[in-house]
Amino acid sequence: MPSDILAIDFGTSNSAAAVLDAGRPRRIPIEAGADTLPTAVFFPPRGGAMRIGEAAGEALIGGEEGRYMRALKSALGTSLLHETQLVGGQRRTLAQIIAAFLSVLRKRAEAATGRRHTRALSGRPVHFHPDPVRDARAEADLRDCYLAAGFEEVHFLPEPEAAVLACHHLGAAGMTGLVVDIGGGTSDFSVFRAEEGRVRILANHGIRLGGTDFDHVLSMAHAMPLLGHGGELRRETGPGRLPVPNAIYVDLATWARIPFLYTAATRRQATQLVRLAVEPERLARLVEVLEHELGHELAFAVEHGKIAANSGGDARIGMGFIEPGLSAPLSAASLQAALQGCRDDLSFAITETLALAQVPAGQIGSVILVGGSSLMRMVAEVAQAQCPAAALHRSEAFTAVVDGLALAT
Repeated sequence: MPSDILAIDFGTSNSAAAVLDAGRPRRIPIEAGADTLPTAVFFPPRGGAMRIGEAAGEALIGGEEGRYMRALKSALGTSLLHETQLVGGQRRTLAQIIAAFLSVLRKRAEAATGRRHTRALSGRPVHFHPDPVRDARAEADLRDCYLAAGFEEVHFLPEPEAAVLACHHLGAAGMTGLVVDIGGGTSDFSVFRAEEGRVRILANHGIRLGGTDFDHVLSMAHAMPLLGHGGELRRETGPGRLPVPNAIYVDLATWARIPFLYTAATRRQATQLVRLAVEPERLARLVEVLEHELGHELAFAVEHGKIAANSGGDARIGMGFIEPGLSAPLSAASLQAALQGCRDDLSFAITETLALAQVPAGQIGSVILVGGSSLMRMVAEVAQAQCPAAALHRSEAFTAVVDGLALAT
């Protein structure tokens, strides 16, 4: 009989749910025919039902009027979570939107299982934030969202620990292994040892770095210069020039902050920048993006370019929706160069994890890659460089965590 505890992997980019059925994880098709769904919502402009997952993306791509939002998890533990904005004809906070998303997920799961799920076991990153106070606040925020979604009891398990439960069989018995879980918003690591059919966690570690951060870096380096980032402004009085302000571009390249840019004040600021710009045609593109709310289309274009360049060939970030024929080249080499800082951070994080476990790198017999962003070539390269004696395994990238959470119930 399935457990009444609902295992939920609420991710930055994708989410999934599962139950334990006859001792095995049973993933719930929250969307028809799919084990996962995008963690995204869409609100029509004047009321109407909120859409989630693929339906939200289809509304955006289809050009429907409304508000699209993604990477909601990134706001946990920040003041942004409780800021109100006009969404779908109502003043809402991101906390309320996350709760609404989880409520739909719960109801769909109940419809699929025929059971009432009032208890949840949720994954969480090892660290939402490096600061312990903000980290605790983020878990409390997420707990509140679950309770507001109709759950009565919520427990949490670090996501890499859940992945260990689902994937430890990929290594040999008695082996010491490392799980590298690279998600949309965080990177998490667990050193484990398989002993007599059981798994012992030796250390957990995590950093606030994930696929959305890779997108941010690439957007700032390749796409935003075509909108005026890095350009110059003429002074209104006196000689000399000033740099174009950075703040709008930083927010435009950050999934969670894109909806907050669509204000009259931001549009006025961009229009004023065009008037003073040395290259006004570039700043005019920024005005176009803000005026027609094209920020998410741009973010998706960067993400698609990243995926294409990751395969090893030359790619482009297509920006023709801003201006016909506009695009930014993105090669495998320029991808690697832009992400060098991220590569260094991942390498150092693995070193720290091994130090916490007091296990030399040479004793790691297996490295297991999980999480959607672990599909980036640099992740495998970093893991192999840090643990040269280890066999490299790829698990079910998008479902290993929810499978492990179901086993943990």
